[in-house]
Amino acid sequence: MPITPNFTSIYSQEWEISFIQCYPNGQLKYTELCNLLQLTAGFHAELGGLSFSDMQEFHQAWVLSRMRVEVSGLPKWRDVVTVKTWIVEMKDSKSIRALELYVGDKKLVGALTFWVVLNTQLRKPQTLALPFDHFELFPNKLPTSKLFEKINLNTEMVFLKNKTVLLSDLDIVNHANNVKYLEWCLDCVDPNLILKNKIKAFEMNYLRELHWQDQISINASTLENPKQFTVIKNGKICFALELE
Repeated sequence: MPITPNFTSIYSQEWEISFIQCYPNGQLKYTELCNLLQLTAGFHAELGGLSFSDMQEFHQAWVLSRMRVEVSGLPKWRDVVTVKTWIVEMKDSKSIRALELYVGDKKLVGALTFWVVLNTQLRKPQTLALPFDHFELFPNKLPTSKLFEKINLNTEMVFLKNKTVLLSDLDIVNHANNVKYLEWCLDCVDPNLILKNKIKAFEMNYLRELHWQDQISINASTLENPKQFTVIKNGKICFALELE
């Protein structure tokens, strides 16, 4: 679709938190938080003529490569939140997008995301085929206190469980959705770390795609309360998560 008349380079979207998005303590799940961030980014891209449908004319789609999320608090059931987003950097096949979540005037979440253009037929990165110079970039407007960090993959890990990638794990790009990796790992965390708001930030590195019926293993660092998790297929790390 063409660029909409109401397109702006900084975009805001309101969401009301429903009960199905919440943990038993009534707070928004971390996975649902990431879904809201992803949906808001998608709406902004659509308004700017870079939607999934637009890109599919060239067999392209945005896929997430890295994400850092810093959380000072989580919204609760029935809260109306505002998610703001803008692009920090965009060049060739790559884009860095910023997102923030507010309840009223209070910022609760900041997220920095790194996206890559994937050719959905070749399954390889590719230079974006659509124009994007109408997006104003904000290289100095950062939503997090820290930038991306490459997670140390040499940490000693222990096996937790095996899993098969199911149809319910897939998205429209025909691979496991990025939020699913986080869900698989957080399901292995001590529930008190989540329910008592012990997680203040998390970093995610997406290294390889996963597809339907892939056989994978979930692994964790050897501490009593592990801070690092990996998803492995055929001995290769596909995803790494680090909790702070």
